[in-house]
Amino acid sequence: MTQRQLSLNAFILPTGHHIAAWRRPDVSAQANHDLSEYVRITQAAEAAKFDAVFVSDSVAAASGNGGSSLEELALTARGTRLEPFTLLSALAAVTERIGLIATASTTYNEPYNLARRFASLDWISGGRAGWNLVTSSASAEALNFNQNQLPAHAERYQRAEEFLDVVQGLWDSWEDDAFIRDKASGQFFDPAKLHPLNHKGRHYQVRGPLNVARPPQGYPVLVQAGSSEPGKEIAARSAEAIFTAHQTLESAQAFYADVKGRLARYGRSADSLKILPGIFPVVGHTEEEAQAKYRALQEQIDPRVGVNLLSGLIGADLSGYDLDGPLPALADTNQNKSRQALVLELAHRENLSIRELYLRIAGARGHWTVVGTPVQIADQIQQWFENGAADGFNVLAPWLPGGLDEFIERVLPELRRRGLFREDYSGSTLREHFGLARPDNQYVAQEQQRVAG
Repeated sequence: MTQRQLSLNAFILPTGHHIAAWRRPDVSAQANHDLSEYVRITQAAEAAKFDAVFVSDSVAAASGNGGSSLEELALTARGTRLEPFTLLSALAAVTERIGLIATASTTYNEPYNLARRFASLDWISGGRAGWNLVTSSASAEALNFNQNQLPAHAERYQRAEEFLDVVQGLWDSWEDDAFIRDKASGQFFDPAKLHPLNHKGRHYQVRGPLNVARPPQGYPVLVQAGSSEPGKEIAARSAEAIFTAHQTLESAQAFYADVKGRLARYGRSADSLKILPGIFPVVGHTEEEAQAKYRALQEQIDPRVGVNLLSGLIGADLSGYDLDGPLPALADTNQNKSRQALVLELAHRENLSIRELYLRIAGARGHWTVVGTPVQIADQIQQWFENGAADGFNVLAPWLPGGLDEFIERVLPELRRRGLFREDYSGSTLREHFGLARPDNQYVAQEQQRVAG
C-alpha cells in the first residue's frame, strides 16, 4: 500500500503573509505588480513539487471593516495586487506541472463569465486550474459594485450554491468528444453532444451553452475557503479541497471530523475532499534563530496597520479604542463569520489586549503559526497530518521569496526523509496531484443512468 502523502500549496501574497514583510531589506517593495517576482516564486514552488500556487484576491483596496476613508485606503495600499486570471495565465506559460488556484467571489461575478475564464485557464495550463470559491466578506467591496453594503451572509451563500450549479452546468455544455472537426465531411461538432443549460433560478437566468469546450480536467478543481456552517455544507456538497484556519490541533481535528462526516450525505467518500489548513512557518537553524526572525518581523508592525488588519478580520472598527485594553463587546458580523469567531476565541482564551491580539494575528492572520527548526516544524506537520487534522497545508510564507525558500530548502527534505512528501510529480494535472477523479459530464451520466434503467 502506498504511503499517504501531504498535499502542499504555496500561498502567494506578493511580499509575504506577514503584514510587515515588505519592510525587510531582502523583499522587493514592488512585488505586488512585478511579474518577475511571481514567476520566481512559482517556479521555485514547482521545482519543489508543490501541488499548486494559491492566489488570494479581493475587489477592493480597503480592508474589511467597512471604512473607505483616505486613511484606511492608505493603510491598505500595500494590499494592491494583480488580477488573478491575468496573473495565472502568464504563470501557466512559464511552468509545466504546478497547479494554479485562483480566488474568485460568487458575490461580485456572473456565472457565465467566471465559467468561461476558468475553462480558458484550464485549457491554457493543460489542466492545472483550480477555483477557490469564496463569498465576498469585505464590505468595502460592495462600494465598488453599485451597493452600499454586503448582501446578508445567508443570502451570499444561497447565491453561491446556485452560482456553482450554473458554472458546473456550463462546463458540461459540450461532451468531451463533441468536437469532431472532420475536414473531409465538413462536420465540426456533433449537435447531439451539445447541451444548452437553460437555467432559471432564484438568482440567475443563464441559457448557455458555454463558448469554450469542456475543460481538460472536466471541471477545474473546486477549492472552498469558508468555515462557517453554510461554508462547511457547501464544501461537503461540492468542494474538492478546503482552505481553513485553525490554531490548535484540537480545533483542526474537530473541523476535519465535522466536514468529512458530512460527505456521506452527498454520496461522497472521505478521500474526495482534501482539508488544507494554513501554516505560517518561520524556520531557523536553531529555535532561538527562528524566534529572532519572528521578533524582527513583529517589531516592524505599525500600530495603525495592526489595528486596521484586526478590524478587518473581526468586522468592526477598533481605531478608537485603547490598544492596551480588552476588545469591546462586538455584534455578530455580516462579514467573515468564521474568522471573527476564531479571533474572538483566541482573545478570550488568552485574555489578550487589542495590541496583543493584533500582534498575534499580524503574521498568520488567524492561521497556525509554527516557529522553530526544520525538525520541530516537520514534527508538528506530521502530528496534524497523522492525527486527523489535515490532508496537507497551504504554506503561508512569512516573507517572499526568502521565507518560502527556507521552507523548501530546510523543511521539505525532512518531510521527504519521513516519506511524507513526494520526490517528483506523478501526474500533469492538478486533479492528479491531489489524487482526485475526473468528474463525468452530468448529461452523459444522466443518459447512462436512463439506459441502465
